[in-house]
Amino acid sequence: MSVQQGLASQTASISTTSRSFLAAILSVACVFSVGIDMPLLAAMPASAKDKKPKQDPALRNLPITELSADEAILHALNRLAYGPRPGDVERVRQMGLAKWIDQQLNPNSIDDKALGARLENYPTLKMSSAKLIEEYPQPKQAEKQAAKRAQAQLDQDQQRRSDVAAAVVAKDMQPTPASTEASATDRNQTSAAAQPQGGDANAPAPMKDNPAQENPVAQGKGKRDVLGSDPNNVPRAIAEDSKRPQRVVAELAMAKVTRAIYSERQLQQVMDDFWFNHLNVFAGKGEDRYYLTAYERDVIQPHTLGKFKDLLTASAKSPAMLFYLDNFLSADPKAAQRLAAERAMRQQAQYGGFGRPPQPPGLQKKANERGLNENYGRELMELHTLGVDGGYTQKDVTEVARCFTGWTIEKPREHPEFKFDERLHDPDPKYVLGKKIHAGGMKDGEEVIDLLVHDPSTARFISTKLARRFVSDTPPPALVDRMAKSFAESEGDIKTVMHTMIYSPEFWSRETYRAKIKTPFELVVSATRALGTDVDMPQPLVGWVGRIGEPIYQCQPPTGYADKADTWVNTGALLNRLNFSLALAGNKMRGSRTDVAALLGVETAGDAKAALERAVQVFLGGQVGPTTVETLEKQLDSPQVVQAKLDDPIKQVDLGVVAGLVLGAPEFQRR
Repeated sequence: MSVQQGLASQTASISTTSRSFLAAILSVACVFSVGIDMPLLAAMPASAKDKKPKQDPALRNLPITELSADEAILHALNRLAYGPRPGDVERVRQMGLAKWIDQQLNPNSIDDKALGARLENYPTLKMSSAKLIEEYPQPKQAEKQAAKRAQAQLDQDQQRRSDVAAAVVAKDMQPTPASTEASATDRNQTSAAAQPQGGDANAPAPMKDNPAQENPVAQGKGKRDVLGSDPNNVPRAIAEDSKRPQRVVAELAMAKVTRAIYSERQLQQVMDDFWFNHLNVFAGKGEDRYYLTAYERDVIQPHTLGKFKDLLTASAKSPAMLFYLDNFLSADPKAAQRLAAERAMRQQAQYGGFGRPPQPPGLQKKANERGLNENYGRELMELHTLGVDGGYTQKDVTEVARCFTGWTIEKPREHPEFKFDERLHDPDPKYVLGKKIHAGGMKDGEEVIDLLVHDPSTARFISTKLARRFVSDTPPPALVDRMAKSFAESEGDIKTVMHTMIYSPEFWSRETYRAKIKTPFELVVSATRALGTDVDMPQPLVGWVGRIGEPIYQCQPPTGYADKADTWVNTGALLNRLNFSLALAGNKMRGSRTDVAALLGVETAGDAKAALERAVQVFLGGQVGPTTVETLEKQLDSPQVVQAKLDDPIKQVDLGVVAGLVLGAPEFQRR
C-alpha cells in the first residue's frame, strides 16, 4: 500500500493507476536485480571465455579481447558518450572504434555546427556576468533601477516646467498671451504631474507584484525541483520572456541537456560534467547565479581535455569559485591595521601637526571584519587536488589560505572580474607541505597551485576519480597506477591520462561492461538519445533530472554529485526513472517528440511479444537478464500494453509503453 501511495504523487505523467502498478512491479524487479555488484549480464559461459576469436576489424588497435565488436562499441558509447542514438553503433563500426575514440579525444576536429544552431535559443550563454546582472536583475534591484528612471523622468519634467515658467516671466508684459501661456503652463504641470504615474513610473509596480504570483521557487522554496511537481509545467520565472534571475540558470541547464543530447563532441560533454562536479559551484548561493554561465563557458569547457594546472588556475581566479567558497572575502588579518596606518601617514602629511579629521563612523569596524577565510584553501587540497588522504595538515590549510589572500572580485554586483588586491595579501613567508612559499603577491597562490599539481597525491587522486567515473566504482589499482604515472610524466595533461585509461585492458574487461549505474542526468540524456527524440524545449527534461534526484547546478556541497551506485539506487528513484521513460517514450513530454514506431517497426504494433523483443534488441543490444524478461513478459497482456477490449480479436500494442518499460529496465540503468 505504501508503494502505491508513493506512486500517487510521482506518476502524473503516466496518468493511470494500472500503469503505475506496472511501474511498481518493474521497479521491485529493479531493486532486486540492480545493485553495486557486477551485473548478471557480465556472467558468461566458461566455454565462451576460453575461446579467443580473431579480433573484429572494427576493433583494430584496441586491447579488446573479452567483448564482441557490438559490445565494445556500446561500451564506448555508454562510457565516453551519453549512449548511442539510432544508427550510432553501425556508424562507429564502419568508421572503426579507434578512429572514433581519437576524434573524441580531439574534439576540435569534430564539426559541431548543428549544436551551435540549437544553442542560439539561449541568448544568456554568450553574455558576460555584468550583462546578466543588468539584464536579469533581482526584484529589489529592478525596483531600484525603475525608481531611478522615474526620478530622472521627474527631474526632467521639473526642468521643463522651470523653462516654461521662465518663458512666462519673459512674456509678462504681454497680458493676453501671458494668460494663454499660463494656461499652457498649467496643462504642462498637470501633464508632468501625471507622467510619473504612467510610462516609466509604472515599471516598479509589476515587479513588486510578480513575486507573489511566481512559483514558490522564486520565493526561495523548493529549490531542488525547479519545475515544481509537474515537469511539463514551466513556471513564469523561467519562461522564455522572463527577465528574472532564475531564467539565467534555467537557460544554462537547458543548454547543458541540449549539448549532452546533440553534441557530436560527446566525450567533451561527459568531461564537462565530470569537471563541473569536481570543481562544483552551487547556483543557489547569491551572485553565483550570474557567475555560473561564464564559469562553465570560460573555465570548464575550454579545459576539459587540457592541462589540469590551467583548469585549476582558471577556477581559482573565477568569480564563481571565489564567491562560492568565500575567498573573495579572505584578507590578511593584519591588513586593516596596515591600511589604517597608511591612512594615518597620508593624513599626517596632508594636515601637518594640526591633526586630522575624524574617520567616518563604522569604517574601522568594517575593515576589521575581514579576516582570513580557509574555505578555499581546505577544498583546494581536499577536493580539488590532494584528496582527503593527501598528507596535508590543518596548518597547511591555514598557510594555503594565507597564500590566496587578496584573490578577490572587482565590483561583485556590478562588473565581476578577478582582481588581485595587494593591500589584502599576507606578505609574510608561508610553509605549505614543508615548502617555503614567498614568491610575493599573487605569485604566492600560483606557486601553491604549481606545488599541488605536481604532488604525487594529486596525480593519484585525479586518476582515481577519472577511473571511477569511466571504469568502475572500485577501479583496479594497477590501472590507477598507470594513469597516475601518465599524469606525472605529462605535467597533468588530461588527454594523455584519458588515453592511458581508454587503451588499457581494464577499460574493456568483461567485469567493467555495464558495471556502472547511470546518474539521473545520464539516464535522461541517454534515454532521449536512444529514442532519437526531437527536443524543441528541454525544460521538462531538466525537471525530470531534478525529480529523479540530481537537480542541475543545485548541488550545495563542494563535493559535487557522487559517482557511485549506492547514491542513486533506491526504490523511489527507480520508480521515477521508469515513470520518466514511460512519459518520454509515450510522447507525454512537453516539447519532445518520439517516433517509437519507426524504431520498433510498424509491424510489431499487432504483436506485443515481437514488440518487446524488438525493443530489447534496439535499446539493450539484445542483452537482458532472465528476471527482467520474466517481469516484462508478464505485462504484455495488460490493457496498458495491448489496447483492446476483452472480446476484440484485433489487438493494438502501445509501442510507447513497451519502449518505456524496456528503458526503465535494470539493464538500461547501467552503462
